[in-house]
Amino acid sequence: MNNKRLFSIILVVFIDLLGFSLILPLLPYYAETFSANQTTTGILIASYAVMQLIGAPILGRLSDRFGRRPVLLLSVFGTFLGFLLLGFANSLWMLFASRILDGLTGGNLSVAQAYISDVTDEKSRSKGLGMIGAAFGLGFIIGPVTGGLLSQWGYAVPAFAAAAISFINLILIYAWLPESLTEEKRSQMTEKRPAVTLNALIVAFKRPFTGSILITRFFFGLAFAIFQTIFSLYALAKFNLTARDTGFVLTYVGVLSVIVQGFLVGRLTNRFREDLLITVSVVLMGISLLGWALAPSVLWLYIIMTPTALSGGLLNTLLSSTLTKAVAPQEIGGILGLSAAVESSTRIIAPLLGGVLLQQVGTWAPGIFGAVVMVGVSVYVFITIYNNPIVATFKQNKPAPVPVSD
Repeated sequence: MNNKRLFSIILVVFIDLLGFSLILPLLPYYAETFSANQTTTGILIASYAVMQLIGAPILGRLSDRFGRRPVLLLSVFGTFLGFLLLGFANSLWMLFASRILDGLTGGNLSVAQAYISDVTDEKSRSKGLGMIGAAFGLGFIIGPVTGGLLSQWGYAVPAFAAAAISFINLILIYAWLPESLTEEKRSQMTEKRPAVTLNALIVAFKRPFTGSILITRFFFGLAFAIFQTIFSLYALAKFNLTARDTGFVLTYVGVLSVIVQGFLVGRLTNRFREDLLITVSVVLMGISLLGWALAPSVLWLYIIMTPTALSGGLLNTLLSSTLTKAVAPQEIGGILGLSAAVESSTRIIAPLLGGVLLQQVGTWAPGIFGAVVMVGVSVYVFITIYNNPIVATFKQNKPAPVPVSD
């Protein structure tokens, strides 16, 4: 494991997510200044995820073909322009344009994960990806608070601050981050480079093992995204929590996620097989969501957040790590981009579905729905992932032999 390169890419991710999270909680208020109604605001927020659904697989596959560093530079430059456009916005269409641009180019987490895969071996990869997740979590803990403080001088101020952070990140990548796909690594890739086509990505989705991981990612992502996107509404409806109190709960979850991904993932994967940890984590997530649905008090909420953060942090890291080991080296960026697109699709569906369940059925309904989904996922994982023969190849430090052509 190359510690210098690992630290460099983790710093890049932290700075990137810090800028992103500065403006994310403020978007509804910013849109309101242009007389946007709730539906329009919902579409504005969803537009980023829709564009990321398109952009992330393309960026990932481009990084397989041309290298991680140039794609990261392109991506962060697009984010910089998007934040500038957001800061200068004087109409609603400019808000939409900024989120669409950032969504198309901002799916660089999968490229960063691919970079981690390049500079780590099979044994240490989960630890490295967990540290990426921890940097992601730290950005989301610090960013919203900072954005909220800056917003007292106007909503454009956090946008310009995010643009400045992105520009600093651009300089950092250019001056300090070396390419991880060195000529030596490229020469070791004897098979032809994967095509940048939709069909080539669909082929990856159809493979038995990688398809199982991606399907698990979708349904786990859907259940977890419902929890994330409607938790504030749930907390208000059931316990009449203020925005500050809800923020405390979510910050607590964020801190737990950082601890899990930054410190526990590496230790657990050194002792247990990844397929076993995935199986246990999906079961634990189902139990956690059931506990969330039936929570009788705020104290119980804090208690149940511990297994929720543990299982969520483990699954987010392990599913990505397992994917990188199940494909050929020249496909890692593309498969991680496809995984990011799958996750983005859940963030489009979850707010609508969670809102309907909360409003039309009851405060317990989103948690029960998520728990039922995770029961199904648990059975599916046990059948298709647990003890799968491909997992045995991980210990041999050999990627699964899969086709790369379209």
